[in-house]
Amino acid sequence: MNAALGTLDAVASAELVRTGQATPRELVDAAIARVEAVNPQLNAVIHPRFDEARAEADAAELAAELPGRPNLPLRGVPVVVKDLDGALEGAPMHEGNRLLRDLGITADHDSYLFAKLRAAGCVVIGKTNTPELGLLPTTEPMAYGATHNPWDTTRSPGGSSGGSAAAVASAMVPIAHAGDGGGSIRIPASACGLFGLKPSRGRMSLGPETGEAWAGFVARHVVSRSVRDSAAVLDVLTGPMPGDPYSAPPPVRPFAAEVGADPGRLRIGLRTAAPGGLAETDPLCIAAAEDAAALLESLGHTVEVAAPDALDELELLLHFVTVLAVCTAYDLVKLGRVAGRELTADDVEPVTWAQAEQGRAVSGAAFLDACESLRAWTRRMATWWEPLDGVAPATGGFDLLLTPTMARPPAPLGEIRGSDAEGGILAATPYAAFTVPANVTGQPAMSVPLSWSEVDGSILPIGTQLVAAANREDVLLRVAAQLEQARPWAERRPPISAA
Repeated sequence: MNAALGTLDAVASAELVRTGQATPRELVDAAIARVEAVNPQLNAVIHPRFDEARAEADAAELAAELPGRPNLPLRGVPVVVKDLDGALEGAPMHEGNRLLRDLGITADHDSYLFAKLRAAGCVVIGKTNTPELGLLPTTEPMAYGATHNPWDTTRSPGGSSGGSAAAVASAMVPIAHAGDGGGSIRIPASACGLFGLKPSRGRMSLGPETGEAWAGFVARHVVSRSVRDSAAVLDVLTGPMPGDPYSAPPPVRPFAAEVGADPGRLRIGLRTAAPGGLAETDPLCIAAAEDAAALLESLGHTVEVAAPDALDELELLLHFVTVLAVCTAYDLVKLGRVAGRELTADDVEPVTWAQAEQGRAVSGAAFLDACESLRAWTRRMATWWEPLDGVAPATGGFDLLLTPTMARPPAPLGEIRGSDAEGGILAATPYAAFTVPANVTGQPAMSVPLSWSEVDGSILPIGTQLVAAANREDVLLRVAAQLEQARPWAERRPPISAA
């Protein structure tokens, strides 16, 4: 029964509870058993909360028997949440940092996102590993050690949501919370053979802890094995909360209704060269993107080699690095408030300290100039999807941009190191080069698991990214469901799997 439950997605799991074929406690107990079976090999779940989860599952069962109790869409579904990008009341909140770990910091409230997950019926069974402050596209913090990719334990599951991705890929849970400030949903999804959708800027609240994170680059959601799970959770999480600085326009209809809807005949641009020549794209990643293009053409879409010219403007990288450095410096200010003193280099990893030092050297005017320059760059990008009046159709009017998710297959563990003050960010560049632009523009983007290739004797997933116009998650979900039906991926299992 445990292994069988591990093969189900969140929607199917909730249906078992709704129809009385399983109880929340049964789902939670089975998930805990799966974590205990494979987590020692992966180090994905670093803060188990098994006793609390069992009690919450029992309470959910009792509450369901009360008259007039609403049918929660995800009642009893076991999930894990990342130890970053939000607070979970009573649970550790260490953000991949040794100081917070040693101080034993716990959260005194739920973030809006976690509160909404719980209100939908999800039961949190643990928190997952993450790089320090989410800075790197791998999950190897000095505080908790490396998380291993279930497809090859010598390789990274990506980052910064690598612990969450490893947990879902190995069938510990059907869905897991993730956050994305430079690719941290899409990169782990690509590395672990999952579906990962980064929503539009403002689609869901980042409160109450913050109004926006990394100057608006960060969005939060989940990684999943099925497209319908991603859509179902997006429906649960979407919508502003009081005091949010901005919000995305509400969808015309539920996102779940887009799964299986006809996307029509779309115009799709294909680009396999990394933006700005920041990295050389591995032939396996090029082949995966070209294969996805051929599949999309077979489904009736038009694909042509095309992309926004603005992708090759090097000021994107320069201003992104400036914003990231300043925001890292501010993150250390916030850590200092928690610790009750000013931080030193000994309190964080060398790459984090180096980023903060760089940020401290940036003036207020220079920071605002970087932000405004990136907003101007975003306008130049947007015309490729939605041309302004008078712009020739040949330069705009595309529905989607298709690229590799990463310029290389999943990284070997140790290639990207938080201990490397000089080379850590540089080593990360090939893995984030294709994903960062959508964080800057705030557009929705997804990684779809369509290809697997042999790399050094292991079969590894190679994700493909699709980027839509601002606030058009509906288009992405329609196409993702179409691709999922044409080339199903949910039954593929890594060597380390609890199901």
